[in-house]
Amino acid sequence: MSRKVVVLLLSLLLVFTVANVVSAEEVKDPDTFTYVTIGDQSTLDPHFAYDTGSGELIYQVYETLIGYKGSSVTEFEPLLATEVPSVENGLISEDGKTYIFPIREGVKFSNGNPLTPEDVKYSFLRGMIQDRAGGPIWMLYEPLFGPEIPGLAALVEKVLGEEVDPKELTPEQSAKVFAELDKKIEIDGNKVIFHLANPYPPFLNILAKGASWSSILDKEWTIEQGGWDGNPETIAKYHDPVKEEDPLYDKMMGTGPFILTEWVNGDHVIFRRNDNYWREPANFKTVIIKNVDEWSTRKLMLLRGDADMVYVPKQYRHQVEGQPGITVSEPFPVLQNMNMVFNWDINTKGNDNVGSGKLDGKGIPSNFFADIHVRRAFSYCFNYKAYIDEVRMGEALQLRGPIVSPLLGYDENSEVFELDLEKAEEEFKQAFNGELWEKGFKMTLVYNSGNDSRKTAADMLKFYIEQINPKFDIEVRGVQWSTYLDQSIKGMLPASFGGWLADFPDPHNFAQPFLHSAGYYAGRRGAAYQKWAQESGLDALIEKGITTVDQAEREKIYKKIQQMSIDYAIDLWVDQPIGVNTRRSWIKGWYPNAMRPGIDPYILDK
Repeated sequence: MSRKVVVLLLSLLLVFTVANVVSAEEVKDPDTFTYVTIGDQSTLDPHFAYDTGSGELIYQVYETLIGYKGSSVTEFEPLLATEVPSVENGLISEDGKTYIFPIREGVKFSNGNPLTPEDVKYSFLRGMIQDRAGGPIWMLYEPLFGPEIPGLAALVEKVLGEEVDPKELTPEQSAKVFAELDKKIEIDGNKVIFHLANPYPPFLNILAKGASWSSILDKEWTIEQGGWDGNPETIAKYHDPVKEEDPLYDKMMGTGPFILTEWVNGDHVIFRRNDNYWREPANFKTVIIKNVDEWSTRKLMLLRGDADMVYVPKQYRHQVEGQPGITVSEPFPVLQNMNMVFNWDINTKGNDNVGSGKLDGKGIPSNFFADIHVRRAFSYCFNYKAYIDEVRMGEALQLRGPIVSPLLGYDENSEVFELDLEKAEEEFKQAFNGELWEKGFKMTLVYNSGNDSRKTAADMLKFYIEQINPKFDIEVRGVQWSTYLDQSIKGMLPASFGGWLADFPDPHNFAQPFLHSAGYYAGRRGAAYQKWAQESGLDALIEKGITTVDQAEREKIYKKIQQMSIDYAIDLWVDQPIGVNTRRSWIKGWYPNAMRPGIDPYILDK
């Protein structure tokens, strides 16, 4: 080899080495993943949590029997179970009512305790006993007991033949109720067997959502923390806890890839790697989730490399697209919607969101949104097209009810509300027999701080409604996510922005929580709505939809449900967003999944 060739090769090697050194130096904190988002979290208890902020944390620590495979929302992979049940492998019965899960051996919780089938059964029983008001556990009751038994209170009534508050059960009554719960989940050697009331098409989807209700806990550890003691006679003590008094409110311990080390709610969360994880350990030693409401701060952190991934509202995305070292993913479908929930029965006691609490021009009464004309007027006062074009940058679809595209029942040609101030005025004049138009009203629309899209939506309603009548007065106010969630649960928000990231990809998962009298959002609308949903036949339609196997018949049912949600203006149905992900280019391995509750650092690397 000539001297020139040797020199050239050495020069190329030097250039290659220097380039790699520079590249390596550009990567900040290679052992740490930092995600910067908005808002805060509600709880760390998987059986209490029912919001994406909490679910994102739970997902890092706890695991489920099965999970979604890659980006698919229809294919599964085994996790704490060794196989995904199917009729073909004999783990689902021919009648679709029995599911068998062989439990993986050799898995340990992060405290060193071995995973057992007893832990699995305990976890599901504990969730169904706790069954907090407005929580996610209806998704376990429906398949196991039928849609007419959406929770513990309904089961108690069925077993005892009378209405008894589960918190008031005697030990003897408790034991009778527990016997019905116990027979639904069976242990056979190393297998856990679920016995469903009827075939339930999305049952595997419910078990695969790694964020809350199907998480597997260590029975011994949970009891030590003060969780359900495993005694059939103690249901009353552990049912529907107060959030902050819940023993797992601020602590977690699971089989997952990370271990919680610090949670300062509203500021940051820190996880460390579980080095004894049953799969390959995570690439990051530390995961940090920071809560920063101000977009300008999140932007600077991303551009400086202090954040590896950030939440970017669509209206600001152009500020980071094309910047060196920044990757913005291609848009991907999101099974999610955004609406404004009308509270038909507002809790006015000590509530400054309703002014005087009366229809006197200085406030609104508790039944303000129980009047269909008020709901329709508000629905005509929203500029859906401008919101989608300017706030969502065209990356959204106007909702046609709660069911999103492309799920069964979604009809892209169905009727929807449009901005029409003349029709809004007609509706306002009919509300409360003309008294509302004459006296006017004053109220506050609340949004969670940092959520600029919701703020814009609230400002938009304020702008158009106040144009119609000078006696109409709306204040827009931002509060922390946990405060927003708590006030919503307590019925203190006259109208609250809601969003629903699918628990499972089936129209029932949008119809039930939004419209059924026992659904998640029914509680936000109060007793007046719950009574209406029962008497209007809407409840019966929803229950028929989930128990019907024929897909053509299901489609007819869900189209009717969808149309009723518009005809009665049950809520103000805004949009279905299309998602993107914004991160530093040194982050590798990211892919979307519509069922994932936020970030998944386990699949990532720098």
